[in-house]
Amino acid sequence: MSAQNLLVELFVEELPPKALKKLGEAFATGLANGLKSQGLAPANAGVTAYASPRRLAAHVVGVLAKGADKPVSQKLMPVSVGLDASGQPTPALLKRLAGLGADASAVAGLRRAQDGKAEALFFDSVAPGVELAAGLQKALDEAIAQLPIPKVMTYQLESGCELPGWDSVQFVRPAHGLVALHGASVVPVKVLGLDAGNRTHGHRFEASVDPIGIAHADAYADTLAKDGAVIASFTERRAEIARQLAAAAATVGGGSRPIDDEALLDEVTALVERPKVLVCEFEQQFLDVPQECLILTMKANQKYFPLLDAHGRLTNKFLVVSNISPADASAVIGGNERVVRPRLADAKFFFDQDRKKTLESRVEGLGKVVYHNQLGTQGERVERVRAIAKAIGQQLGGDVLAKQADTAARLAKTDLLTDMVGEFPELQGVMGGYYARHDGLSEDIAFAIEDHYKPRFAGDALPRNTAGTVVALADKLETLVGMFGIGNLPTGDKDPFALRRHALGVARMLIEGALPLQFHELTRLAFSVFPAGRLQDTVVPLDEFLVERLKGYLKDGGYSAAEVDAALYAQQLGLWSTVPRRLAAVREFQALPEAPALAAANKRIGNILKKSEGVGDSIDAGLLKEPAEKALFDALQATVPGADAKFEAGDFTASLQALAALRAPVDAFFDGVMVNANDPALKANRLALLRQLHRAMNRVADLSRLAA
Repeated sequence: MSAQNLLVELFVEELPPKALKKLGEAFATGLANGLKSQGLAPANAGVTAYASPRRLAAHVVGVLAKGADKPVSQKLMPVSVGLDASGQPTPALLKRLAGLGADASAVAGLRRAQDGKAEALFFDSVAPGVELAAGLQKALDEAIAQLPIPKVMTYQLESGCELPGWDSVQFVRPAHGLVALHGASVVPVKVLGLDAGNRTHGHRFEASVDPIGIAHADAYADTLAKDGAVIASFTERRAEIARQLAAAAATVGGGSRPIDDEALLDEVTALVERPKVLVCEFEQQFLDVPQECLILTMKANQKYFPLLDAHGRLTNKFLVVSNISPADASAVIGGNERVVRPRLADAKFFFDQDRKKTLESRVEGLGKVVYHNQLGTQGERVERVRAIAKAIGQQLGGDVLAKQADTAARLAKTDLLTDMVGEFPELQGVMGGYYARHDGLSEDIAFAIEDHYKPRFAGDALPRNTAGTVVALADKLETLVGMFGIGNLPTGDKDPFALRRHALGVARMLIEGALPLQFHELTRLAFSVFPAGRLQDTVVPLDEFLVERLKGYLKDGGYSAAEVDAALYAQQLGLWSTVPRRLAAVREFQALPEAPALAAANKRIGNILKKSEGVGDSIDAGLLKEPAEKALFDALQATVPGADAKFEAGDFTASLQALAALRAPVDAFFDGVMVNANDPALKANRLALLRQLHRAMNRVADLSRLAA
């Protein structure tokens, strides 16, 4: 049966812009998968998703009008149950056949086949292929039911009954039209109270025809563009906006470029059907306000693209993506400039007002702000962060760093009480840095205040100086310990206090900053600053949680689970700063031809030692009887000192590679020596030899984790 392309469109009221991209992709994928699962479209059928503010659509290539017939084989029952001694059908068999729409005449055609230990009867038939109308109806219903709708609306159908509340449906937004075309033919399906047709609507103001007739499934995008002034493809519309943004910035000159914000570009793409980028500007005086404030208000409130100069500084020009293309755009430009001015004026007012009070004068006010009803006020929290920061600062840089960290920690949260952060919470920390400089504090303190929330997300930059790193560590550790201590742990995909992000931040700072800090000492330090009895004892669960986040971070960096487990086995509660070098050493070791045998031997030795109690460390050379155990002892004496010296020098790769010389004597030992000798003294001596070997092999990593 010949195949044709299929087009399905749902025409709706304006969809939520932040969800549009996912909705469009999910609708097209769900619809195509539904058709493929029913044999109406090939497994490799091409699928194109369309999504604009007022439509979700999908184009599927090679859809059949009717699916192919399929042979079906159904097991009925064992032969001994279905047929009596004379070979006649039993009532049970006849009843089962009747349920399948067959009668006694089908008995002769039943197939016998072995099923386990018994012979069974099978009913073979042919299931007719699915008709497109029925298959598309099923696929549509399933695709709509599975859409990732952020919030469902309940609305009344336009043809509703006189009684209110009847004939209501639920969807992300009220739907007003359905197109379903198989080639040029309408497929008679119905969803959300709508019957399918071949007509849709274009741009609200610029469509040349309304309604728009779609002559063929393949003509959908071109017809909408020509008659409806709509770029239906989200991807194409996004690329067109990006192109126009770059072109508009080039007309401004001076190396200007629009701010790079993928999320904003996605959101604006979801707000317009026919984009037109225009250049606007605001008064130069507003540039006295920190550019982060101006950028945020333009992006968050107005969906504008601020323009930066060649040095990354904000200019007084910005780009607007309009949904109309008038011959004279001056009115649109003027309107947007008038709209943004009060927003910028508010930001300037907040900035000027905030600078009338110092950060120091706001410290006392933190004691009146509740942080958490079980953990006290922000003031109490600040004191805990200060205590942790001072201790870490003392360890890393003595009195000078401890004092810097203490000052920054005391002031880090004060910008929460400012008008600017009250209006734009995203600027917490950033505004603290600006206000610290205004108060005459050093650049180190300003950076530390600004950076103490970093890293805010995966891939974010780390704090720029050591004081900032110390305060950021203290802040994250206090949060982790406090929340774990009162039982607010992440569950599933829910993590309201961003504890996974905090844990990842701790791991990154310890590793990427190569900080000489013992991980387990940090968590215990953080627990110690809370009042006695305030928290449950969750030190061990918190340690395990942090280690799991560390493992995830390392695996995301390209290391295998075996490599990570090997490198972390002995170090998960120690210096995380050595982990990258241990991982590099493990990877280099695995490339050696001796690696598999040594890893397997290490695993075997570990199992032997686990089963033995009271294994000593001292080896009596006089008790070494077999040539193989003497050879292994001599090899240890020759190899281990050099490997240990490399280890102490921090050259983990060379330390591990030196152990490759032990492969032959280790293999010979297990081939020629009975560890569990009848003589207790011999047995103890051989176990001590294995213990020394095991310790030497596992200083850098647990090599047994690399065994197949």
